Amino acid sequence: MLAIRTRRRKAVVLATAAVLAGITAPSLTASPATATTTTTTTNTDYDDTYYKDAIGKTGASLKSSLHTIISDQTKLSYSAVWDALKATDEDPANSGNVILLYSGVSRSKSLNGGDTGDWNREHVWAKSHGDFGTSTGPGTDIHHLRPSDVRVNSVRGNKDFDNGGSAVSEGGGSLTDSDSFEPRDAVKGDVARMIFYMAVRYEGGDGFADLEVNGQVDNGSNPYIGKLSVLKAWNDEDPPDAFEEHRNQVVYDDYQHNRNPFIDHPEWVESIW
Repeated sequence: MLAIRTRRRKAVVLATAAVLAGITAPSLTASPATATTTTTTTNTDYDDTYYKDAIGKTGASLKSSLHTIISDQTKLSYSAVWDALKATDEDPANSGNVILLYSGVSRSKSLNGGDTGDWNREHVWAKSHGDFGTSTGPGTDIHHLRPSDVRVNSVRGNKDFDNGGSAVSEGGGSLTDSDSFEPRDAVKGDVARMIFYMAVRYEGGDGFADLEVNGQVDNGSNPYIGKLSVLKAWNDEDPPDAFEEHRNQVVYDDYQHNRNPFIDHPEWVESIW
C-alpha cells in the first residue's frame, strides 16, 4: 500500500509539473488563474487496494460499498481546516498563494478571514442543507471545503447549483439568480464531484442527516442539493484535471486519509445516479 501510494504521489507531482510548465504567476486581483489542464484519463491506481470492495459493483451496491470505504477517515477540527486548505489548494505557480474556487483568483495564503479581500472556508455542500453547521464531520470535511473570496462566497450563500443567471462581479465567470448558482466552467465538474462525494459519505450515520442530491433547486434547510441532471452534466463536461487529482491525493496522504471516488472514477456518477 505504501509503495503504491508513493508511486502515485510521485506520478501526480511529475504530471502536475509537466502540465503547469510555462504558466506564469496569476494576478492576485483580476483574471482567474489558469492552474488546471483537462485530462480524460481516470485513476485506477487504487482499484486493487483502496477500492477493491467496490470494483465490479453498480447502483445502490456500489454506493453502499463506497460509503463504507470513504467513511474510514481522520476528521479535522474547523480551525484546522484553515491550514489544510493552504496545502490542498496551493497555487502550483506560487506556493505562497491559494487558488479560490469560484473566481479562480490566486490570493495570498495569509489573507484568510472574513473581511472584504480575504478568502474564507466555503462549504460547497451548503452547511444549512442538512443543518450540520461547522460540526466535526460534514462541517469540516475538506473534500468539499474550498477557499473562496469572501464576497463571492456570500453571493453563493446556500443556493443550489443550476445553469443560468447574471454574472457575479469578480466571480471568474460564475452566474447566479434568486435560487441557484453556476460556477465558472473550469470547476463545474469539481463542484459536482464534491457534491456526489458528500451524498455518498453522509448517509444518516455519525449523528448527521442523510445528504442526497435531488432534481430541484431552492431546497432550503432540507438535507438535499440540486440540480441532479445539471450536476451530472457538469461531471461529464469538466472531467478531473491535474489540480483536482493532486488535491485529492493531498487530502488522502496528509489529512483525512480518504479519497473522493468520483475524482478517481467519474464514471461512477452515472452508475449510481
